Amino acid sequence: MINVYSVKFKNDVNTYYFKAEGFECPLNVTVIVESDRGKQFGKVISKVNNYDDISNLHSIIRISNKDDYRKYLDNLKYSEQALSKVNEIVESLNLPMHFLSADYTFDRKQLLFEFVADERIDFRDLLKKFASIFKTRIELKQIGARDKAKRIGGIGICGRQLCCTTYLTQLNSVGISMAKNQGLALSPNKINGICGRLLCCLAYEDEAYIKQHHGLPNVGDQYETIYGMGKVLSVDILNRKYKILINNEVKEIRLDEDESSKE
Repeated sequence: MINVYSVKFKNDVNTYYFKAEGFECPLNVTVIVESDRGKQFGKVISKVNNYDDISNLHSIIRISNKDDYRKYLDNLKYSEQALSKVNEIVESLNLPMHFLSADYTFDRKQLLFEFVADERIDFRDLLKKFASIFKTRIELKQIGARDKAKRIGGIGICGRQLCCTTYLTQLNSVGISMAKNQGLALSPNKINGICGRLLCCLAYEDEAYIKQHHGLPNVGDQYETIYGMGKVLSVDILNRKYKILINNEVKEIRLDEDESSKE
């Protein structure tokens, strides 16, 4: 009997799939798994039924015990110490980078550091220095501003926790055209998140705004209406209406009203 479970690791929004051969795992139980990085400590989130192909899945080795949990807590402590140490080193070397996290695998065979920097960093020499200090395999990963916000968390301009720290599993690209499609003022204070990049939520309703905008004129267009030709001053996409200046008079017209008059 082979069961498939989704497992989540510390400080990671994503879940990953693992197989358990010959035993079942209750939900929310902690487990030791074999991963690409080695053995890791995680929590079972759900049981997955009818998984398509289990041949490439790593295995859940066992449900964790008290000794495993103590080792996990020790690893958290050692990871914090490692993070503090590397930031001291890069500061003393005056390197333009800042480390955000350190994470030992459960078996401590690998130590992963994540850092941010304004430009690409050649960290080969630094990698050798870290390996000599921590006596294990070191991996350095440079992440962007959006990933930094995902790691640290915070409150968005909407007053809620950041989407990237609560439920977004992928940080998909967001374009300035999405803000334009919604008729938003292109001010960084309005359309940028606390990471300094475009708000992830601009993508949520982009398809609906494109659909609603179909048939509407654009601001600045010279447009023929039931009242004559005029210049479009503003567009209300959701209500499908627009304001237009005709012979020095501002008129508000609903698109369905204008279209019916032209039939």
